[in-house]
Amino acid sequence: MMLDAWYPAGAVLLGYTVLGLTGFGSALVIVPLLAWQWPLPEVVALTLLMDVPASAFHSGLNWRQVQWRELRRLLPGLVLGTLAGLWLMQHLQSRWPLLVLGLYVAAVGLNALRPRLAAVRQPAAVWAWPVGTAIGLVEMLFGTAGPLVVAWLSRRVADAQQMRASTPMIITVAASTVLAGMAWDGRLASGLLWQRWTHLIGVALVGVWLGHRLAYRVPVARLRQIICGLLVVSGLMLALGALR
Repeated sequence: MMLDAWYPAGAVLLGYTVLGLTGFGSALVIVPLLAWQWPLPEVVALTLLMDVPASAFHSGLNWRQVQWRELRRLLPGLVLGTLAGLWLMQHLQSRWPLLVLGLYVAAVGLNALRPRLAAVRQPAAVWAWPVGTAIGLVEMLFGTAGPLVVAWLSRRVADAQQMRASTPMIITVAASTVLAGMAWDGRLASGLLWQRWTHLIGVALVGVWLGHRLAYRVPVARLRQIICGLLVVSGLMLALGALR
């Protein structure tokens, strides 16, 4: 019973401390860890419900830095991706989302560990529609679209502070769009879901605050290397669990 209570709180605290440090990555930590204990669809819904206030809180610290133009460009695709994700949730077997999620998380961790290459040419704004669709789809299925948001903004926004401020706001809107689709589909009606949210949302906000404070004291590059290594391990373990 004690483990059942402290394990989710620890996962949520770790995930949102990462968000406070980098502006993204909370779901990549939380969803794989909680999926060992609870069903994936419930974990995704819970993470999205926490992501909205936590990401908005993070962006509120740098409100004037948010690039609203990029958000407007992605919004139509976010809606399309959400609708596609709703349809896919009805047709995928339960183990395949787990397998894809595990491989996705491991790939994100491996890619983040690779040395950065020279900057590439800025993509045209027209690509915002397919990118937004991919963000909405991944957010609906796995609740972990942060890396896609960062990959897009890193090529569209030159200023690092603007990118750090804009990423959580786009995640907030993406999560809100997905939650609207889930509510319409009846996936947010569980009393247990809201009970867990009530117990964990405070932990999530504390994690954001801790990450924000630690950002000025801990070398972020080194910490992110450790976290990315943990992502690779947790993603591969989740994929093996799905195959088993």
